[in-house]
Amino acid sequence: MSRLALRVMAAALGAAALVTGCGGGGGDGSDDEGRRPDGAEVTIRVPADAPTISDAVSLARPGDLVLVAPGVYHESVRIDTERVTLRGESRAGVVIDGQVRRPNGVVVTAPGVAVENLTVRNNTHNGVLVTGSAAAVDALPGSGGYDTGDEPVSLLESFLVSHVTATRNGLYGIYAFSAQNGVIEHSYTSGGADSGIYVGQCRPCRIVVRDNVSELNAVGYEGTNASGDLYVVGNRLVGNRVGLTTNSDHQEKLLPQRDAVFAGNLIADNQQQRTPEQADGGWGIGIGVDGGSDNRFIRNLVAGHANAGLVITATADLTADGNRITENTFTGNGVDVGLTFPTATRGQGNCLEGNELRTTVPADLATTASCPVPATSPTPHGSWRGPAAPAGIPFTDVAAPGPQPELPEAATAGVTAVPGVPELPAVEDIALPPPSLLADGARVRTS
Repeated sequence: MSRLALRVMAAALGAAALVTGCGGGGGDGSDDEGRRPDGAEVTIRVPADAPTISDAVSLARPGDLVLVAPGVYHESVRIDTERVTLRGESRAGVVIDGQVRRPNGVVVTAPGVAVENLTVRNNTHNGVLVTGSAAAVDALPGSGGYDTGDEPVSLLESFLVSHVTATRNGLYGIYAFSAQNGVIEHSYTSGGADSGIYVGQCRPCRIVVRDNVSELNAVGYEGTNASGDLYVVGNRLVGNRVGLTTNSDHQEKLLPQRDAVFAGNLIADNQQQRTPEQADGGWGIGIGVDGGSDNRFIRNLVAGHANAGLVITATADLTADGNRITENTFTGNGVDVGLTFPTATRGQGNCLEGNELRTTVPADLATTASCPVPATSPTPHGSWRGPAAPAGIPFTDVAAPGPQPELPEAATAGVTAVPGVPELPAVEDIALPPPSLLADGARVRTS
């Protein structure tokens, strides 16, 4: 039997007929024309089989591929059928444009969905949103898009976002909230007024964020209340206002944040003026930890920040404990590593080992907080004055991205099988990155 294709009848949009290519009827002598055999997986082509992406997705069943031809599509796409693959034939040529009127470009609310090889831009909230939270989808008044009250957390069970360009979006470029068992890879984000890539409210996350370029955002990568088997590895976080943050926040559930790995990332020159201004005014910082604990920072290259390469701090009631900073290279930062805590929440058990660095606050951190330290040992801390942040620009004014790598065989490959649990990286095999990491697809070069 040849590949099944779903055809939309010209007389009425949304009415479909299946063409099997087998000819003849079923085993019982009936005519199979217009029927879909049980378990059949089909390719729905846009606009050949359905005029819009949303029409095609509404026709899809588990295991189907929605394959989109080049064009600009003014719509918001919601995928609530499991194991659907949404893929563009051309990453730059297939554009979902929110026209600064629609909140989200693509919303995924079903497990096993893959979003691949397309561009999402000009949405007031998010480029791609993957979530198990109804509040995040509906942005209910007063919720801020977060779960509120006493309702239990509902985690989307698996997802994949690959080779996606998300640019000029009012909150996040790629946003995984209340989701787990996922991968965000080979993607590009810019112009995120909050952050380019965001992972929030998951435990255990079992999420891998790898080989992405995130530049010209307020923050390159942000993780909030994201804990357990979260790996942010091999990314280029260059030319934002802040490179990377991991934090605990009462606005989200599953407090506090802990137990994430950040390894082999290039985090450099995060003090770009032509970027959206971050809500709390952060600027000139490579890595920020606010109330996060038991995280590991391993073999990252952190360079060229007027304020600080890595900052660990805490809020009035959320401590930052047990973070390990090992084998990283810090260069060209105002302060390479700085620890500063409110008196009431002085951190414990934070330590450094085997790093290449020049300056710390307090000055002798490499000695006084050398790994290993007892978990209950108070971490030395101090203070310094960083530079004032310059005014930002509207997210809609951020420079357009350049060409990005295509998903191989995008127009001919079949549906993408999303694993129930992704393979987690072996941290010991992750090397210190070069300054040229993923530079071909980036606008901002390292200094």
